Amino acid sequence: MMGRTYLLAHDLGTTGNKAVLFDERGRLVATAFVGYPTLYYQPGWAEQDPEDWWRAVCQATAAVLAQAKVRKEEIAAMSFSGHMMGCVAVDDAGRPLRNAIIWADQRASNQVKALLREISAEEIYRITGTRPNPNYTLEKLMWVRDNEPEIYKRTRFVLQAKDYLVHRLTGIFATDFSDASATNAFDLVKRRWSDDILSAARVPRQLFPDALPSTEVIGRVREFEGVDMTGVPVVLGGGDGACATVGAGVIQPNEGYNYFGSSSWIAIATDHPLFDPKMRIFNLCHLVPHLYMPVGTMQSAGGSYDWLREILFPPELKIEENAAFTYLNRWAESSPPGARGVLFLPYLIGERSPHWNERARGAFIGLARNHGVGDLVRAVLEGVAFNLRMIFEALTEQGVRLSVLRMIGGGIRNPVLRQILADVLAIPIARLERGEFATSMGAAVSAGVGVGVFPDFTIAATLCPIAGMDYPDPERSRLYDRLYPLFQEAYASLVRLFSELADVQAGLMQA
Repeated sequence: MMGRTYLLAHDLGTTGNKAVLFDERGRLVATAFVGYPTLYYQPGWAEQDPEDWWRAVCQATAAVLAQAKVRKEEIAAMSFSGHMMGCVAVDDAGRPLRNAIIWADQRASNQVKALLREISAEEIYRITGTRPNPNYTLEKLMWVRDNEPEIYKRTRFVLQAKDYLVHRLTGIFATDFSDASATNAFDLVKRRWSDDILSAARVPRQLFPDALPSTEVIGRVREFEGVDMTGVPVVLGGGDGACATVGAGVIQPNEGYNYFGSSSWIAIATDHPLFDPKMRIFNLCHLVPHLYMPVGTMQSAGGSYDWLREILFPPELKIEENAAFTYLNRWAESSPPGARGVLFLPYLIGERSPHWNERARGAFIGLARNHGVGDLVRAVLEGVAFNLRMIFEALTEQGVRLSVLRMIGGGIRNPVLRQILADVLAIPIARLERGEFATSMGAAVSAGVGVGVFPDFTIAATLCPIAGMDYPDPERSRLYDRLYPLFQEAYASLVRLFSELADVQAGLMQA
């Protein structure tokens, strides 16, 4: 390895980029975070400036190298995890032609309808493992074509977040199998772009870069800012969901985990796709060759808790973010299980699994004069957990059997949340050591396998030890069993109203 003993992973998340430096034994050496904004120009829209990603990667890299006093010659490789399902339209030189339309964006509902006039949802699901939805790359690209034709005409490739950075570093256009499988245009089993779907969408194949394994050594750094990284090998990496799966140590069939961050998902590893007749869950390519990742993702999990923090602690109060979350957790603990009968529907930005309804909205239900702030805070956590239970049941109905659910992401810091999840799902929750860095770990493992630091992905099982367990309480689980069908019925009762309110909100924003 010529003295190069470190792996640099960049986790390009929704709120910012986290750079993490690992040594050749998988130990965390240094980390730095640089944030960037998400732009919400209209209801259902969510965009980011790719230039912000580039600045964050350069600044975070400089910070971790300075912390660890590591030279570029000691870095065996750098790699990426990035948020998925985006649409980064770039020209021949790889320059963005507009802001990136990110995963949370729901604007392409008309494009979904147009696609379904040409090919059935069932056929798309059978080919791609994903159902047609405004969240996916293909539908977002169709929106650009239909609404910004001049930009579309100049588009050479549509990339994902990490792919844009890989090109900026190396000059190579590529994506990996995991990110490709979250575009709604990729044949999941054949691992190639689907001619049938692209023909139905009237989108040319050449707009999508070649899909490769996440361990592919794409090239070497030729451009960087703030610190010299020239010549460092760049390994392609994967989408954040797939990297998190490896970072959670879920590398064998019938292992599963929950990621809890701005969004949240429950995913497992399988040796074949799981096709849900109701299409509530979807399938991605695992980073491990020949494995799949059936998953159900909700849009606003930690995002709902963060929204509540912003409401209760506006900037003018000058309450530091960690202090605000400490207050929220204390208030949640002050309310008994069941939040004194208050329900919260966590659909602040529409929903993917299990409803796949971009027009869904959030709601508190059951409020009475005796309810306090603690009940509202606890109801938010319980509402998120109820939605995750619907996802969990969609997986178990396909024959999945788990004895424990691993947990990663920022949510592992919240003991109230962990216990609520254990009680609502009625399954032990295993909190992973360094679980907040699992996504970065997955990218680092890809890098290590790519350049030969690690022999294969089985190393992940030893790098992700369990730090603690939260066990379900039978009495609380019985209470949640009583509330759970009410939560489901509340959504069903409000579907029509949500749709009408979405129209009203859109009209008011345009007024």
